[in-house]
Amino acid sequence: MDFLLQGFLQGFLLLLSGDPETYSAIWATVAASTMAMAASLSVGIPLGFLLGHKTFPGKKIVRTLVDTLLSFPTVVIGLLVYAFLTHRGPFGGAGLLFTLPAIAIGQTILGLPVIIAMTATAVEALDKRLPMTLTTLGANSRQILWATVVEARFSIMLAAVSAYGRIVSEVGISMMVGGNIKWHTRTITTAISLETGKGEFAMGIALGMVLLTVALTVNILASGLKRKAVR
Repeated sequence: MDFLLQGFLQGFLLLLSGDPETYSAIWATVAASTMAMAASLSVGIPLGFLLGHKTFPGKKIVRTLVDTLLSFPTVVIGLLVYAFLTHRGPFGGAGLLFTLPAIAIGQTILGLPVIIAMTATAVEALDKRLPMTLTTLGANSRQILWATVVEARFSIMLAAVSAYGRIVSEVGISMMVGGNIKWHTRTITTAISLETGKGEFAMGIALGMVLLTVALTVNILASGLKRKAVR
């Protein structure tokens, strides 16, 4: 047990002293997850709204596909993104492989089904009379869309929090398409995996504490949003 206590103490010292290698992994995680969340929200919310609000042929099949993608393994996503971005793939010329944008692309694919599914569920749970009431009041399609999003705002924010929790804690995508390159694409999760394998528990514990703090924050936000969404 001594090595664990020593690891925790050294981990705190690394965080408090501003260790460059530790914070490099933290900032890489923040950068990649921020890009992924921006893309997931900008695409997922409109698609989720359409899936929950509109009726069209094959809607049940689309919904089943989206729900299935909620459990899409991260290593499979990493494999697919790697295949597309490698120099032999269709987008190999873009030079994105082993970069933070490549990680963000994979994380977007990971978070997108969460946003779409939960947004669609939130829209479906709204009062069915809302669109008709707004129409009788003279609202146009854009105003109806905005009013629906405002009405479901807490559920949509819960979707965003849930997607971020899944994105920030994944390791398969970051390892496969990021390459775990020190000072460049090494994220919190890949650094923990590497440093623990090397026996460097101090940095692993330091980054683990950061990840646990993020997870705790996400859970607190999710709990608060759930209470507001059911009111």
